[in-house]
Amino acid sequence: MAISRRLLLSLFLLRAFSSLPAQAAARGASHPSGTSGNYGSFLRNLLQDNPMIMEELVRGYMSNSELEIAVHAFGSRCPNISRIYSIGKSVNGVALWVIEISDKPGQKEAEPAFKCFVGTFDRKLYSHMWNIFNVNYVGNVHGDEPVGREVLIKLANWLCDNYLKDPLATLIVKNMHLHILPTMNPDGFALRRRGNANNVDLNRDFPDQFFPNNDEINYRQPETRAIMNWVKQEHFTASASLHGGALVANYPWDGSRDQSKQYYGCPDDKTFRYMASVYSQSHYNMSLSKEFKGGITNGAFWYPIYGGMQDWNYIHGGCFELTLEISDVKWPKAAELPVIWEHNRMSMLNLAASLVKTGVHGRIFAADTGHPIPGSLTIKGIGSEIRASRTYGDYHRMLAPGENYEVMASMEGFRTKATRIVVEEKAVSLDFVLDRDGANGLIRNDLGCPCDDDKLFHVQGARLELYLFVLFIIIALYVLFKRKTTSKFTIHRHSPKRPIAV
Repeated sequence: MAISRRLLLSLFLLRAFSSLPAQAAARGASHPSGTSGNYGSFLRNLLQDNPMIMEELVRGYMSNSELEIAVHAFGSRCPNISRIYSIGKSVNGVALWVIEISDKPGQKEAEPAFKCFVGTFDRKLYSHMWNIFNVNYVGNVHGDEPVGREVLIKLANWLCDNYLKDPLATLIVKNMHLHILPTMNPDGFALRRRGNANNVDLNRDFPDQFFPNNDEINYRQPETRAIMNWVKQEHFTASASLHGGALVANYPWDGSRDQSKQYYGCPDDKTFRYMASVYSQSHYNMSLSKEFKGGITNGAFWYPIYGGMQDWNYIHGGCFELTLEISDVKWPKAAELPVIWEHNRMSMLNLAASLVKTGVHGRIFAADTGHPIPGSLTIKGIGSEIRASRTYGDYHRMLAPGENYEVMASMEGFRTKATRIVVEEKAVSLDFVLDRDGANGLIRNDLGCPCDDDKLFHVQGARLELYLFVLFIIIALYVLFKRKTTSKFTIHRHSPKRPIAV
């Protein structure tokens, strides 16, 4: 009996440990280890590093120092449309450099546009200013998948060389802030292994919706914390991370509630499938895949992972992220990089351009003041929301084209407004003007100061009575002083003249 209990306990522990997030297979393996399902005939075992990365394979790839030089050289060559900045450092102190590409890099800019207003100006065209949205590309999440770092430098240089010459390059530079992080894991690249310097898989290090005990930020790797702070600061609309070891566009969810291998779509499944298809259909041969129908796959249906970056981005950053596997081989020879770049170039450009051309974008205002407010935007039937920015009240919501949507804007202290839109092959510009609901309408500005409407000082309750009493005392003292002064002056003017002694 005791032996049976111990056996059952051992089997239970074995099953529990086999289902932990760290044990899930990871994107970007190089060797198949089994077959299962229609979409994922390769169930990849990526817990092992890429075997024997010989010096011959490394030759032709930029080292970390050479990559840093290339990033700064780009900034010097294209200063009018770029900004170079760092979001933090790796475990070994290597800076995580970002290239921002825009016609106004580093600026919180606004562009004129004609909008459909919902609220006070319901369904009237009105010209005003609104923010351009942010997008990012991230490479080299896994140290032994270096293709992304090389391709992203080529993308940056192509945009610089073709701005104002090619319509697609011009569209991207003028209508978005594209942030490019060539390497998230420079230490892993230098060590020729998947994990970072602490041998942690960075694509398992993010908070996960199914594993709440994975939420303590103090236990995050420095590279992970840098990405999390970056996403929250920049308010990205969409993102893509570049991996290697397969040829497919992967979309959320990456895991399932019961940890089984199944199709587990997120609330915006239709929009994600559209975005993934834009990339796949624009690729040289991704959409022709025999392994993945149409060259796209739901992550949990391919194989579940937990603690991934794309699910965290979507849940906590309101950012629509794809995981792009852009090379069948994790670490191809450097001679193959120009071909891989050409096969992925139109996909990367068209995915970025599609973010400008589709969805719904606009701002949320308070009706009584006309000031922007950081409200929330939801779509009826889709269980997710995005928040407008605190500074400009601007929002950017990705939606699959060819559909009708009921769009709702809300904020505490205001009445919710809703309207129906049709999203076609062009983005819908839609602003909301919200009325206060009569409750406490106190909001906070970016300095953290409580402000109501456009008043500089906000006084309420018992404090108002105190201020009025003090004001009354001041006025009474002023009147009394004025009367005494006037009385003395009058007596002096009308006093009899003294005779002059001679």
